[in-house]
Amino acid sequence: MTPLDGRTRVHLVRHGEVFNPGKVLYGRLPGFGLSDNGHRQAKITAEHLADLDIAAVVASPLDRAQQTAGPIAAAHNLPVGVDPRLIESRNAFEGRTFEAGPAALSRPAMWPLLRNPFRPSWGEPYTEIAQRMLAAVADWRDQYPGRHIVLVSHQLPVWTARRALEGVHLWHRPDRRQCALASVTTAVYQGSQLVGVEYAEPNGPTGNTPGSVGA
Repeated sequence: MTPLDGRTRVHLVRHGEVFNPGKVLYGRLPGFGLSDNGHRQAKITAEHLADLDIAAVVASPLDRAQQTAGPIAAAHNLPVGVDPRLIESRNAFEGRTFEAGPAALSRPAMWPLLRNPFRPSWGEPYTEIAQRMLAAVADWRDQYPGRHIVLVSHQLPVWTARRALEGVHLWHRPDRRQCALASVTTAVYQGSQLVGVEYAEPNGPTGNTPGSVGA
């Protein structure tokens, strides 16, 4: 469906559920693809977007994002592009099985990483995440004016981009992110001017795990 209002819509899709039986904070680690349920979620989100006039489907280079983008692109006979700016945020806890919260406080060696939750000190600064995500959104928006573009990324980058778009402070409580698995956060533009932010959960309100520091 081509927008009748001439507006451009950039859909930021979070990837589906990851196969992670060891409950590792996988971050940017390779080899973490979608679970069976994650593949199902990706197909449902693809169905949600199927009737739109999608001009491009682009994803983070990580497996879980590429696999989520696959069914969306296939429904529109498009390839899956790669944009490194959509990648998961850097995280000093990557590869560990505990989170940046109460469990980490019991380990004195971790204390320096927790000194500033507003930056945050344990990973990529929110300002840097917002900068790269909004740059990607603007570049893809400008390539396909008046159409729909799908960018598949990760929970923290999508949520940070949304907060930046809405003009609110970037620091936040991780357990209050509105960015469920395989959800769709949409930036609506008239030309280059943002005129709205929309949100949809084709798979329901899944994936909002308290204390999550990156998925």
